[in-house]
Amino acid sequence: MSTPDESMRGVKTLGIKLKPDVHAQLSFIAQLRDGTITDEIQIAVLEHIARAKDDPELAGKAAQARAEIEREAAARQQAIATLFADGSEPTPGTSRTRRSPKGSESTS
Repeated sequence: MSTPDESMRGVKTLGIKLKPDVHAQLSFIAQLRDGTITDEIQIAVLEHIARAKDDPELAGKAAQARAEIEREAAARQQAIATLFADGSEPTPGTSRTRRSPKGSESTS
């Protein structure tokens, strides 16, 4: 049997404000369905997400976002490849020593 903490892993809590009349209606709907307001809100959110998946305008925006992410990733990969073009890419677990800026050495 799982504890309440285990069953809530990966769950996000969201607080929303509802006008009193909307809350009363939602509460009544939940009561009629032998559920909770949380159940009703989850149903509404899932239906909203399902409708969003079928929205061609949103799909176009998502495609543009994906393309931008891919462009940024390619640019970063190219920057890394250029930086280590001579094959001197550091191996994991090693570090390079930094030089002190001029004039920052202490004198005794």
